[in-house]
Amino acid sequence: MCPMPSAESTPASVREPDSVRPTREDAVAAAGSELIGGPLGRRALLGTSWWTPVRVIALVAIGMFALGLVQKAPCYNGAWFFGASSQYTHACYSDIPHLYQGRGFVDDLVPYFDKLPGDMEYLEYPVLTGVFMEVASWLTTGSGSIQHQEQWYWMVNAGMLMVCAVVIAVCVTRTHARRPWDGLLVALAPAFALTATINWDLLAVALTSAAVLMWSRMRPVAFGVLLGLATAAKLYPFLILGPLLVLCWRAGRWREFGKALGGAAVAWLVVNLPVMLFAFDGWSKFYTFSQERGVDFGSFWLILVHNTDNPPSTETVNTLATLLMLLCCGAIAALTLIAPRRPRFAQLAFLIIAAFILTNKVYSPQYVLWLVPLAVLARPKWRDFLIWQACEVAYFLGIWMYLAYTTSGDAHKGLPTDGYHWAIAVHLLGTLFLCVMVVRDILMPDRDPVRQTGDDDPSGGVLDGARDVFVLGPAARTGPQHSAHFEGPLVRWGAGRQTGGSLSANE
Repeated sequence: MCPMPSAESTPASVREPDSVRPTREDAVAAAGSELIGGPLGRRALLGTSWWTPVRVIALVAIGMFALGLVQKAPCYNGAWFFGASSQYTHACYSDIPHLYQGRGFVDDLVPYFDKLPGDMEYLEYPVLTGVFMEVASWLTTGSGSIQHQEQWYWMVNAGMLMVCAVVIAVCVTRTHARRPWDGLLVALAPAFALTATINWDLLAVALTSAAVLMWSRMRPVAFGVLLGLATAAKLYPFLILGPLLVLCWRAGRWREFGKALGGAAVAWLVVNLPVMLFAFDGWSKFYTFSQERGVDFGSFWLILVHNTDNPPSTETVNTLATLLMLLCCGAIAALTLIAPRRPRFAQLAFLIIAAFILTNKVYSPQYVLWLVPLAVLARPKWRDFLIWQACEVAYFLGIWMYLAYTTSGDAHKGLPTDGYHWAIAVHLLGTLFLCVMVVRDILMPDRDPVRQTGDDDPSGGVLDGARDVFVLGPAARTGPQHSAHFEGPLVRWGAGRQTGGSLSANE
């Protein structure tokens, strides 16, 4: 068995005291910094003034969020209310003002308990999101015209969602303690600003980001509680438990995983059980609607349906999409167990959510919000992140131009169906590109930007620096290693975060 590098033979320590500066490590970040005076010098004094990374990034996030609100101004001033296609040609559509009346908030109907007029009998959102929507309706003025009330409702929601956006940016900034400036990627992400107020997804994203921060601080119960609340707001966060299970299996950290799972289950039940018991039909609407919903915008299934004479039924698509997702889960599990070094938690969290997005039968433009914080933690490389963001912005414009085309009648303003298919393809390829880069980092750890600077798994909590107890493939015979040509700082592997001394792979 190959011995692991000892403390004496390790060129860099496990924890370097200095923060990683993107302008010194990343060529794109260095080039972009010229707009504000150039890269930080080696004599720069960081953390010695009020302008700490967390505060700077929080302010930048607020600024970018405000620009996103400005982008919605044409709709706020009339396009939501007059003309079917103008909200699409201005690319400023939002569900929020439309659902104020459409889901009964203007009439003080109680979500899940009171039936709604029209085709949708009950609110089709998870319970915690429904609570968020209801609280915003309480803060909305009940006087004036419907247009005035809907404008107020959107503004109230925007204020609440801005808090969520800041929470996300701060949590990402603090998760990787030595890489606080990676949080700028979240704050400056253009797709984040453009889609933040389309729907209520930021609530679940904020809770998920806070959960990841708690796991990085070795607080598995708090992680579980926050993840359970996130799942009560949106379904996707529970998927993160899958890769965490396999990581804890490889590291033998069953107790911590059990605490996380228990916390998630209790938190989800506390939110859902009262509604489930007393308004089951309303509570279950989200789940039945998800099953019955046909192939919709943004998915490769839509391209298939539009280009076949005998499109598959919704039931068939549900089955095939589930099978594809299960195959992706199996592939991620196998990758986790055979990787030369245990993958980082954030890497696998990103891959599992990306797999869900790529195989799902619908991709609304705001779903990009699910991936932004995980992408930053998984691969904090400015070039790759901006390439992916460019693809998402292209899709954001593509879907609205397509809807403008379909709602403008004989005028045919916007993007025809074939053009929209290309926009979907760009989104799919951009997400796949980032997935490939993350997988490459897992198989070749020396390419991982986080591990290049001497860290192991700063978002991994109890997994950070832990030894393996179950590994498959070559890593089981040789022990976890850097690639042979790696010349950067090495990491003591298997020594644990709080223990001293060196360990060998066969101890």
